[in-house]
Amino acid sequence: MPSAKVMEEVEQRNIALAAKCRAEHIFPAEKLTSFDFYKSIGSPKYVVAPMVDQSELAWRILSRRYNADLCYTPMFNAKLFAKEEKYRDEHWAGLKDGLGGGGPNDRPLIVQFCANDPEYLLQAALMVAPYCDAVDINLGCPQHIARRGHYGSFLMEDWPLISSLISTLHKHLPIPVTAKIRVFPEAEKTVAYAKMVVDAGAQILVVHGRLREMKGHLTGVADWEKIKLVREAVGHRVPVIANGNILYHEDVANCMEKTGCVGVMSAEGNLYNPAIFTPELPQSWKLAEEYLAICDEHDTKLAYTRGHLFKIFRPSLVIHTDLRTELGMATTREELWAIARTLKERLIQDAETSRMEGESFEGRVDEQGFPILPHWLAQPYFRQPMPEQSKKEAGEEDTAATTTSGAKRTADEAAQGEEGTITTPSGKVKKIKPKKTKVQANLCQSGQCLNTFSAKCVHQRCKGCCRIHQRETSIFDCEPHQIRSMMQEQPKGDSQEITATVDAPVAIEALVPVDAPITAAEEKSA
Repeated sequence: MPSAKVMEEVEQRNIALAAKCRAEHIFPAEKLTSFDFYKSIGSPKYVVAPMVDQSELAWRILSRRYNADLCYTPMFNAKLFAKEEKYRDEHWAGLKDGLGGGGPNDRPLIVQFCANDPEYLLQAALMVAPYCDAVDINLGCPQHIARRGHYGSFLMEDWPLISSLISTLHKHLPIPVTAKIRVFPEAEKTVAYAKMVVDAGAQILVVHGRLREMKGHLTGVADWEKIKLVREAVGHRVPVIANGNILYHEDVANCMEKTGCVGVMSAEGNLYNPAIFTPELPQSWKLAEEYLAICDEHDTKLAYTRGHLFKIFRPSLVIHTDLRTELGMATTREELWAIARTLKERLIQDAETSRMEGESFEGRVDEQGFPILPHWLAQPYFRQPMPEQSKKEAGEEDTAATTTSGAKRTADEAAQGEEGTITTPSGKVKKIKPKKTKVQANLCQSGQCLNTFSAKCVHQRCKGCCRIHQRETSIFDCEPHQIRSMMQEQPKGDSQEITATVDAPVAIEALVPVDAPITAAEEKSA
């Protein structure tokens, strides 16, 4: 615990920094709070979540064209943002020139930071305060990188630190502070947690109805009942926004009715269909062309663009697998345009063929009751659950996988049997051996791939397909097939701060994104 003298010195530095920011920029004479602030930004109902490498400016522009009322930036690391100009330039181009995000057309906008140090958090927040409407603290990211960096949902047990992070911004920042949380297994603890966050100074509370452990294939369904309990407990004090299980436009109204929240946030649902806040289901190629045109105008990192195209085109790339490979190998925006145009031609032909054959999708649903849609339309992504195995079966499979060569030899030897002979047309006698029986391999679960999968791969894919899958979902959670360029650690001595970067040519859609539905598709946001 810092001494009183140290805390006083920190407080004086915070006061000085805040005063400098107010002197150099124009802010409202009185900082708005709670519902007054919410009304000042248009009482947003449709909110695009903060998603690492996915809710960048170009994507926010596209989402706003399809009814998004409020957008969050991707999650930024507060310490790196405060200390490193290179990090700021990469994540917020033009900040040093007084340009905030996309300017006045990119509002209302909330900037999200992950942090575990109140002083660095305030420094970073003051840098962006003139160019956004509020600063959000990420308390929901469940990824491994958040565990290593000690932020996001891995602060959930440290309530004093969380309170300090929020209260520091609430006291010194000239704009409001908001927070995004996940729920605990216990409803009572979740409600107490939400009250603590609001007591500390959060002016808007976003509640993701999943546990910290619910991610990737273990995501499951968000708990709207816990969100409702939070809204009943603090909804009279601050606006509460629900996050989770938003797959179709109809889910937005349903969620607001069930939870009583003032708005709904979408992460992964928005990534697969940026028009989710409208009743329409547009053709995927139309969305892709519109997004690429925005990227041409607002220079966007190729990795971000590629990731979005993987998500928009996901249903079609399962069928047109050759273009999936090409998309993963594309290294220029021109190549992305060429792939999008080729796929557009194919999808138009697919739609015409379907019409000529009299195929109808009206009223068609799958075994879970979800609509079956043609692959050329934008639609949500449902992750397949991991196959259930008994411990005995899992152990047998692991053993077989780790002794492949020995198993092959045993099978081959057993298949030999007795040697036979044949007589050739010339009269010679030739010995033959029965054809060896091949060992049945565990095939890659990606679809058309005929390679075997690694026994330790969490997605049951071969190395290449697993890496493509991780890029498509922006969830880099497979240890044996990890993509090191996706998680670049900082130099030793600052090991707590880690930033995710995507700087190499790839393949997969997803981030993904921090904060993606599942079961219903995991919200990629934290």
